Amino acid sequence: MQNEGAVTAITAKRLTLALCAAGVIGGAVGAITVNHNNAVAQGAPAALAPAPAPVTAPPVAAGAPAATVTLPDFTRIAAQNGKAVVNIRVVGSTKTSARGGPQMDPNDPFYEFFRRFQGPQYRGGPQRDQPVYGAGSGFIVSPDGVILTNAHVVQGADEVTVKLADRREFRAKVLGSDPKTDVAVLKIDAKNLPVAPLGNSRNLQVGEWVLAIGSPFGLESTVTAGVVSATGRNLPSDTNVPFIQTDVAINPGNSGGPLFNTRGEVVGINSQIYSQTGGYMGMSFAIPMDVAVRIKDQIVATGKVQHAKLGVAIQDVNQGFADSFNLASPEGALVANVERGSAAERAGLKAGDVVRSLNGNQIIGSGDLPGMLAVSKPGDKVVLDVWRDGKIVRLNATLANASDKAEPAEREQLADLDKGAKLGLALRPLEPIEQRQSGISSGLVIEDAGGPAIAAGVLPGDVLLSVNGKPVSSVAQVREMVSKSAKSVALLIQRGNDRIFIPVRIG
Repeated sequence: MQNEGAVTAITAKRLTLALCAAGVIGGAVGAITVNHNNAVAQGAPAALAPAPAPVTAPPVAAGAPAATVTLPDFTRIAAQNGKAVVNIRVVGSTKTSARGGPQMDPNDPFYEFFRRFQGPQYRGGPQRDQPVYGAGSGFIVSPDGVILTNAHVVQGADEVTVKLADRREFRAKVLGSDPKTDVAVLKIDAKNLPVAPLGNSRNLQVGEWVLAIGSPFGLESTVTAGVVSATGRNLPSDTNVPFIQTDVAINPGNSGGPLFNTRGEVVGINSQIYSQTGGYMGMSFAIPMDVAVRIKDQIVATGKVQHAKLGVAIQDVNQGFADSFNLASPEGALVANVERGSAAERAGLKAGDVVRSLNGNQIIGSGDLPGMLAVSKPGDKVVLDVWRDGKIVRLNATLANASDKAEPAEREQLADLDKGAKLGLALRPLEPIEQRQSGISSGLVIEDAGGPAIAAGVLPGDVLLSVNGKPVSSVAQVREMVSKSAKSVALLIQRGNDRIFIPVRIG
């Protein structure tokens, strides 16, 4: 499942996505100094103390209940379920030069410079293993020692050690790891262990209190709390996980630890943060337990993970697309491309369809669709409601395996050349050699772009594939589609290996 955003000409400053885990810990943890400024001022004699001014409460409407706010008591969760939280230490290795210099790749453009001018340590020679240390958190999910954590905590580990809350330590075996969802399952040889109860992350509500327990910066059994900031967040990464966003303080070493609700149930695995510094800046992200449990069950049963695949590239629906497709609101997932031979093609999905719901669950942003598919498995049957030609069409799909390869596209002949004045496009048919090289079966090459088209982000060299979801192979078809549109048109563009929709206001 791919989730491709529209390509824009503007480059925005972006926060750095930081894995909050198992970075190398070098040196000892420094001393922590706390300055308590809680001195109580000496009170004046009672006879001389001024009388406090009366406080008048604002009037309350008759019969209206008094507003009360009850803060949760996390002491019970920390005392009881904190026993199931573990500290994880990992040891890996990296190759370095035995002569003391860094081991540079011979293909590195600076390799020859350092080899010639910076001494013999850059001239190759024997290598040695340099140990690398890291740390993270995890939690016990079965009394016989099955533990959940992040995949990036144990990535590349030669040795994994688990320390329990009662200070016992065990060598752990990695049963399996899934980088796509960042979930890993460990096993230690122990019995009658305390277990963290698992909850249903689908019931989480924005504003709900949550609690994290872990080992930030190696400080074991650290408790932090906050609220759910959002659910179903789709991050700019290689995963389709619908993350839980919180404002719980999460730092390096918290990775893999549990996120509890106020009932003491684990609803997520703390995984990532947004940061410009590498430390906590107010936004933390957790893997929902619905996703994590599906991965755990597969790893425990088979040692590997299979992911479901629909076979579409999608993008967000903005107001321009909503106008082009006659949508009442800019909601849904716009299908930019359908893989040949995929579950989507077999179900009848087409480029230009807007997926509005999956199994009755409404899709607001495009990230909702991959988030819903993340909890599915190959072979699951799903019902899609899509907006097509001004009405809702219901399609049934059987999800495929994400490891299945897409079939190559067929090739056809193209036609015609002209200029679409309202869009500012100069179009021509693809040459036969261009068809063979690109594998594009139908469309028109954009030789020049100006006016509304260039302002919207259309570039010369793009290939126009469809207008408002209708495939085009001639300029006459483009003219016809533009003449039927009132405010804007949605152009499906092939740019390199990407297909994107670009809304263009009609000039």
